Amino acid sequence: MCASGLERREGPAGGSAARFGMFAVSPARQGAGPGRQVLAEAERTVRTCRGAREMCMTVISAHEELLARYERRGCTRTGRMSPFPYGDERFGIPRRPDLRSELLVKPLA
Repeated sequence: MCASGLERREGPAGGSAARFGMFAVSPARQGAGPGRQVLAEAERTVRTCRGAREMCMTVISAHEELLARYERRGCTRTGRMSPFPYGDERFGIPRRPDLRSELLVKPLA
């Protein structure tokens, strides 16, 4: 599993938000709960320790199953797209030319 970090910033609605970035779970562990646990702890941390009212993340829009999973966890698809960073190998070497990321937002209670 990999999670690269949390950062605080102004949210899409103008309030205090946290951005959760670069998150992956090994295929062998997917569905077993570690990803759910990491996200729950990230949400708790930014809500209680940093005062964030929402958490934002971007997801590659071609990953419909992943987007649906985040929606089931309370995230809202905003329709706000950003281009995939082609040429920056920190984000991998894409196999298709049409990738972009969609901003998701989750209110934190």
